[in-house]
Amino acid sequence: MAFAGFQRRLGRRVFFAVPLALAAGTALGQGADVKFKRSSLAIDTGGRELKFEVDMATNDAERSHGLMFRKSLGPYEGMLFDFHQEQPVSFWMKNTLIPLDMIFIAADGTIRHIHSNAVPLSTDAIPSQFPVRGVLEINGGSAKLLGLKPGDKVKHPIFGNA
Repeated sequence: MAFAGFQRRLGRRVFFAVPLALAAGTALGQGADVKFKRSSLAIDTGGRELKFEVDMATNDAERSHGLMFRKSLGPYEGMLFDFHQEQPVSFWMKNTLIPLDMIFIAADGTIRHIHSNAVPLSTDAIPSQFPVRGVLEINGGSAKLLGLKPGDKVKHPIFGNA
């Protein structure tokens, strides 16, 4: 009888442990399978056109992974998140190791809002404040350094203006 009780307890432990192990394995392996396409975009600001090379996050897996675990970005590099339609969005910096500026962009390419210097590893929500089609993440502090502001235009095929 004692052996039967042991089997039940062991069975329960395995039953509860397996989903946790699978979830942990999925979380660890999630980033390894995400491959981003590269693209170019331009931002018209103050009579200048600034060019960036960006990774594209166009589906749930890519958007969920984003720039997590990256240790650096070049000065004119970033990630462009495409939500395929205007909607309110929110970001956080969990597992993101570098400070980022988040540039929230309307469907026509107009910058609606800029959140500067998002804190690495923070789980605080960073809302778009307006419905947006896309979000461009660049190095923290770069938006101010480059003079980017709401009303500037981002030119890229997802906005139908490039």
